[in-house]
Amino acid sequence: MRHQWNSWDKGQVPAKMFQLQGPQMLQMLEKSLRNFLPESLKVYGTVFHMIKGNSFNLKALVDKWPDFNTVVVRPQEEEMRDDFDHYTNTYQIYSKNPQNCQEFLGRSDVINWKQHLQIQSTQFSLNEAIQNLAVINRVQVKPVQCILYLESKMARRLLPSLPQTNNLPLKYGKLKTLNEDMFSFSSLSVTHAALVNKFWHFGGNEKSQRFIERCIQSFPALCLLGPDRNPVCWGVMDQTGEMRMGATVPEYRGQGLVQHIMFAYFQALEKLGFPIYFHTDRANHTIQKTSKNMPCIPMPCDWNQWKCVPL
Repeated sequence: MRHQWNSWDKGQVPAKMFQLQGPQMLQMLEKSLRNFLPESLKVYGTVFHMIKGNSFNLKALVDKWPDFNTVVVRPQEEEMRDDFDHYTNTYQIYSKNPQNCQEFLGRSDVINWKQHLQIQSTQFSLNEAIQNLAVINRVQVKPVQCILYLESKMARRLLPSLPQTNNLPLKYGKLKTLNEDMFSFSSLSVTHAALVNKFWHFGGNEKSQRFIERCIQSFPALCLLGPDRNPVCWGVMDQTGEMRMGATVPEYRGQGLVQHIMFAYFQALEKLGFPIYFHTDRANHTIQKTSKNMPCIPMPCDWNQWKCVPL
């Protein structure tokens, strides 16, 4: 079938988008996406976890195969039954040609612009196409741009040519001593989702809590328990493989607990061979300082999210 996939004219959107089926195609996609890191990181991380089990029931769409221009990873249609749940209705996008992917992204069988949705990418160059499609589909867009970090050992493995990878030591900085009489490591359970939701910058509502519950059930989620055996600091991974939600309750901040969570999290993910990355707000200087001490490397591209709401 290879000649059939390549028979489309260069740059032409196929009559019907192509869904990659089976682990072999996804592994080919993952290998190809490595060549375009860090700009492909959000899609690369998602495809990596699709191969590992795909607990969020995602599918990968390409405009052509194997020499694709644009990849969109999104849930299967049966997962997107709630038109107002933009946490579930999330799309990860990477394009080799972001200036010419608008036609593909405008297809209703690629993105359902009638729903509340989120688009995530490590390419801000997609902004023009997304904004154009928002006008065409009468959608209000709220963009968010954050600093994207990759753990240093992971950066050296995945991005050996990146200049920043040679400027940081591979060893972690000195951790503050953890008071083991007060704090102990544990796994989060779904009963803790309400607490995580309360302190998540993008959460605080019923739909985000359902999303957090699913993340805790599906992926590694670590916490430190305080003297009353309740979580006081935690980290939760999402369906893209990113360490997405992390916080310390106010009364225990300033004790370096988040660094202990990150250290334990990174060690666990490294043993599993998972890509280790996360983002933080430009105003969050505490996490930026902690990230440098870990050490983690800020990427030359940003973490981007576009929240889209039909008018």
